[in-house]
Amino acid sequence: MKKMLLLLVLVPVLSWSQSKKKKKQAEEKANAELVANITAHVQYLADDKLEGRRAGTKGEELAMQYIIDQYKQMGLEPKGTNGYVQEFEINEGRQIDAVTVLKVDGKTLLLNEEYFPLAFSATKNVTGAPAIALSEAKQPWFKDLKDVLEENKTNPHFDVEEEIRKTVNTVAAKGATALFVYNTSALTDNVQFNKNDKSAAVNIPVIYLTKNGVQKYFSDNSATLGIELNVGFSDKKRMARNIIGIINNNAANTVILGAHYDHLGYGEDKNALDTGHLIHNGADDNASGTAALIELARMLKKKAPVNNNYLIIHFSGEELGLFGSKYWIEHPTVTITPNYMINMDMVGRYDTSHKLIIGGYGTSPVWGDVFAAEKNGLVFKFDSTGSGPSDHASFYRKDIPVLFLFTGSHSDYHKATDDWNKINYEGEKDIVKMVYRLIETTDSKGKLAFTKTNDPQLSGSRGFKVTLGVIPDYGFTGTGVRIDGVSAGKTAEKAGLQAGDVLLQLGEYKFVDVKSYGEVLNKFNKGDKVKLRIKRGTEEKDFDIVF
Repeated sequence: MKKMLLLLVLVPVLSWSQSKKKKKQAEEKANAELVANITAHVQYLADDKLEGRRAGTKGEELAMQYIIDQYKQMGLEPKGTNGYVQEFEINEGRQIDAVTVLKVDGKTLLLNEEYFPLAFSATKNVTGAPAIALSEAKQPWFKDLKDVLEENKTNPHFDVEEEIRKTVNTVAAKGATALFVYNTSALTDNVQFNKNDKSAAVNIPVIYLTKNGVQKYFSDNSATLGIELNVGFSDKKRMARNIIGIINNNAANTVILGAHYDHLGYGEDKNALDTGHLIHNGADDNASGTAALIELARMLKKKAPVNNNYLIIHFSGEELGLFGSKYWIEHPTVTITPNYMINMDMVGRYDTSHKLIIGGYGTSPVWGDVFAAEKNGLVFKFDSTGSGPSDHASFYRKDIPVLFLFTGSHSDYHKATDDWNKINYEGEKDIVKMVYRLIETTDSKGKLAFTKTNDPQLSGSRGFKVTLGVIPDYGFTGTGVRIDGVSAGKTAEKAGLQAGDVLLQLGEYKFVDVKSYGEVLNKFNKGDKVKLRIKRGTEEKDFDIVF
């Protein structure tokens, strides 16, 4: 009888113990599968055969097809404009072709350092034997801008490009085969190559000679020079692709989960931090986030909390300036009410020195409660900022709460050494599971409230001495710098600048694109007072700025 009673007591205990053991075994199996899947994704995406997944290349297409195959296998509903895919154009503007060359007495000048063609130049081959002081028919002519700059130094409406165009028309009518312009004065002339110039070409080549070029090759006005010139341009465009799928619970709100899958290719876009024609595989940046998003989607496809829909977006063009996320925001492929957005960018290097940085923590008051409930052993570092250099910023600017998951920068960032064998796959597995639990935790909280954050001086990280506190629209194809966002509490907001304004000139310096704008910023110091000219709609306005 005692033995029977003992057995009756032990049976539930043994059953509970066995159930616990099975649960543990199932969890261990699931963890092993998750690590294996993440590893396989990163190894494929960061393989040399993808040639660095540069936006708009064959390598990007291979990555795209791999991601789509994963979603087809798990039965994720496509939500692009063509299946899972949303194509968008990357317009790099007018480029100076390699055929462009200038030789003086057989010596080749350095493009951009000693000369450059203007964007409205004719594309022709010209030879001649001119003297600078003479203006002979069927020869190249020369024009010093010194006098016209002196005459107009107090004229706010003077346009040096318009002046050069008038001069071109005049000299071409008199038989000039090319026009070389230069500036021997100390005044800023603002002559530059404008890749976004869409105006018609003039009849003859137009070349700007830098001060170095003039001093080295054109200092003797009376000398007869042997000139060989060829000018060639091309308009560079390429097509990139976002990848979009959805888990539709027919809920009122939709959670957006994103990661960019493009990288640097061979460094053709001048965004690599090493030199040489090297494949940049981008295992951490951002094969790691891409792999995490695929596996998060798989977990949600198996069992998703029901009070939200889940839009999965893999962005391209992030490395060029958030092109893909911005394009999707402006051309959404599905009508939704966004709840919040989670962006995973570089989540593959978690360890004691690379904590999991949670950006966007201040974009909703709910995030504090959510992370207070998270007990997973991961070490967090919180950053309240909603803006930043990744795709979540495009959603934050539309007043959508965001989170940015990031395990920190490292010595392989934007270098060819960012390879698959340096990823902490166990750590990434824990991050994916944490995001799933976060989604579960927020499921009952309805639509999250949005809070605007005070953003850091983003330009400081790029070595600028001063900043306006604006976020440029890197995809803008007009002249100047269009503002995509204005940081709260910074110089631009205090002055009254708005998203959509186009920056044209700071002080005496004009700029035509983001690159030239950065060069102009570096001419100023903190405390400098300067006039800023912008275009708002069709009207130009001036603002007094103090850095």
